[in-house]
Parts: sequence; structure tokens; C-alpha cells
Amino acid sequence: MRHHGVKINDAVGHTKTGNSNTMILSQFKLEGKIALVTGATHGLGMAMAKALGEAGATLVINGHSSQEKIDKALEAYRGHGIKVTGYRFDVTSREEVAEYIARIEEEVGPIDILVNNAGIIKRIPITEMQLEEWEEVIRTDLTSPFLMSQAVVKGMIRRGGGKIINICSMMSELGRNTVSAYAAAKGGLKMLTRNMATEWARHNIQVNGIGPGYFATSQTAPLRVAGNAFHEFILNRTPAGRWGEPDELGGAAVFLASAASNFVNGQILYVDGGILATIGKPMGE
Repeated sequence: MRHHGVKINDAVGHTKTGNSNTMILSQFKLEGKIALVTGATHGLGMAMAKALGEAGATLVINGHSSQEKIDKALEAYRGHGIKVTGYRFDVTSREEVAEYIARIEEEVGPIDILVNNAGIIKRIPITEMQLEEWEEVIRTDLTSPFLMSQAVVKGMIRRGGGKIINICSMMSELGRNTVSAYAAAKGGLKMLTRNMATEWARHNIQVNGIGPGYFATSQTAPLRVAGNAFHEFILNRTPAGRWGEPDELGGAAVFLASAASNFVNGQILYVDGGILATIGKPMGE
């Protein structure tokens, strides 16, 4: 078979010579890669991690609240035939992050893909929010991606490439009542993503973000009932006219984790059914 010297990049940005007939779909495969996803025991984090595993990556998931939740999540992943390991540690602790990143790389292997998904939200008016509450949100949603990325990127630089995906939010762009700390953190995470990309792109490391819209998860189930004011607001505000399904985040995660995005850097991919594309419409229109 004749080769034409076509350059093809693998999932962590290494360049190799391949056949010009290589199918585009092969660029999305993650076989041989190790992906660490924080906060991946449930919800959207679990949906994205599952997609990475289905694309071939070996998963490492993180949780903090309880070992029971981690074990339950591991059972669910393995039920889908995904190779996965779980570690319980606090992503806001510099000491624990350093300890567990070293342990993961020793016990599982070098981390090729990092997804900073762990996060919290506190719905409190600014005038009523305590400093400790503000700092907890900032520490979890903004400082932890800094700590995790700082710890993981050193190995990526030595190995010549990697992928970091920061989970942002529509609140990276918009304000909303009672979520000031969350919006401040997610807005900061958007700019941290761009600065990481600026500093690390020369090392063949791509740093991007995903901004989820409103999704049908167990957490939003109480809201997603006919007649609920917020449910009706979301249906009207979203051009797609519906809540997203968690699995619909998987494609974005696989794209940004794979060789298909090797020249994409510092971008936030909003998966929101079109909310940020419009100012909305009158009720009933």
C-alpha cells in the first residue's frame, strides 16, 4: 500500500506519518489513552466519562463524598464494558491532588486526558452569602481545576502532549439571580482555560472547555414537570425546545479528548440547545 506522507496526530498530539486513506473516524478513537475525570460518580460527569470509555479510553474517576458512591459508579461503568478505576480524594487540596496524581500514574499509567468536572453551586443572594460559602464555591469550581491541571500537565509536557477539558457553564457568559459565586468561578474558569492554552499549546497540549446547558439529570427531575415555572422557562428559552439528554454531552467530550481536536485550543464548546445564540422569545410565541 502506497503512503503519501500524510501527517496524522494521535489523541495526545504526537505526530506520526500515516496513510492518506486513514478514515476520519479513527481520529476520534481513544484506545490506549488514560482519561481522568473528576466528579464522575453521577450526572453529567458520569455521562462524559462513559463516552470517553466507550471511545476506548481507560477511565480513572474521582469522587469525594463517599467510597460507596465511587463503588456504585464503578459497577455501572463496568456494566458497559469500560475499564475503570476509582479514587476518593479532595480536588481542592494541593496535598491530596499531588499524592493521588502520583499514585494514579504509578498504578494505572500516565494521564493523557484530564477532565476537570467536579463542581458545586450555592444559590444564595449576594447580600446574604457568607464569605465561607463564597470561598467554598470558588475553591471547588475554579481553584481545583488549577490544582489538578498544574499537577497533571507536568507529565504531559514531559511526554510531549495531552488534553485538558475544563467543564464551564452558561454562567461563564451570563449572570443569574443567586448564583454569584458560581458565575464568578465559571467565568474565571473560561479565562483560565484560555490562559492554560496560551502557555501550554507549544507543548502540544490542547486545553478547551465544555459549557453545558440545561440537562435532564436526576438533580433536575423535580423541575421537569408540566406547570413548573422554571421548566416552562427552559423550554421557551431554549431554541431546541427541550432539555438536553446527558449522553448528548459525550460527543463534545470525545471530540476535545481526541486527535480530531489537535488544532483546537482555548475554546469553550457550548452544548446548550442554542440558548446562548438568542435573546429568547416572548412566552407562547
